Amino acid sequence: MNDPLGDMLTRIRNAQMRGKSITQTPASKLRRWVLDVLADEGYIRGYEDTTDTHGHPAIDISLKYYEGEPEIRELKRVSKPGRRVYLGSTDIPQVRQGLGVSIVSTSKGVMTDASARSANVGGEVLCTVF
Repeated sequence: MNDPLGDMLTRIRNAQMRGKSITQTPASKLRRWVLDVLADEGYIRGYEDTTDTHGHPAIDISLKYYEGEPEIRELKRVSKPGRRVYLGSTDIPQVRQGLGVSIVSTSKGVMTDASARSANVGGEVLCTVF
């Protein structure tokens, strides 16, 4: 797998299209950090560590719906393995005039675009959520 984070985002999108309440993805630190941000912002209910059918560590992601519609309307990968996107704190754009969030990997950890601007740190823009 070349893009583990992109794989997780695709699993979330696919599960929401099918109306699933839980989806599973292989475990990694970066995935947990991104899921922490998604949970803090209210886009998912939460996640818990489990194992898959082969005994490998995995993460069960509990998806969130409002009146039958997924809470996440749009989930896009920005920085990809073939083209990394690094921005300074003043250059990080707002998503949908501030209604969505960008998830940024900074030297102070993975955080939202607003947190990165307030901490005055830039970094790699991992994905956008609306």
